Amino acid sequence: MKKHVAILAVLAMIGCSQEPTTQSGTGQPNSTPAASVDGSKYLLTAEPKEARDVIQVRENASDGDDVVITGRIGGSENPWIDGRAAFSIVDGSLKACSDIPGDNCPKPWDYCCETSKLPSATALVKVVDENGELVKADAKTLLNVKELSTVVVQGKAQRDDAGNLTVLASGVFVKK
Repeated sequence: MKKHVAILAVLAMIGCSQEPTTQSGTGQPNSTPAASVDGSKYLLTAEPKEARDVIQVRENASDGDDVVITGRIGGSENPWIDGRAAFSIVDGSLKACSDIPGDNCPKPWDYCCETSKLPSATALVKVVDENGELVKADAKTLLNVKELSTVVVQGKAQRDDAGNLTVLASGVFVKK
């Protein structure tokens, strides 16, 4: 998990100017084929009550706690885990570049104007199946979400030794 935060911090510091990464030697964008999984069983039809922001859950949740957390998908140039139902979310108090008048950043979900605040305002969300295993499907397709989508996630908190927060999601509500 320390690696996740370090990667997030590095990606956030890179900011808006980087091009997508490519497969070694091919010049083609990285992509992983997504397995065909029915996402409807992970999508909540009603917004869970008493959702808390990312910062609040990071400060108060212990390992194994049931949590309901809300945030926007982002926090780096690529907030997705390729081929898996996992992504990072950012606390609603932080401004994406698109929330700043006159900022024309092509990837506003990287929060490059809020880089210093990201380490304490992000969480990793992993959509897990009934056995607690990470769903092997592209999160964008599985949940019909994109960068800067606001989600409310219901699941269990998982903490590492560095205090990083991962939410093992049993359900996701996508705000319109």
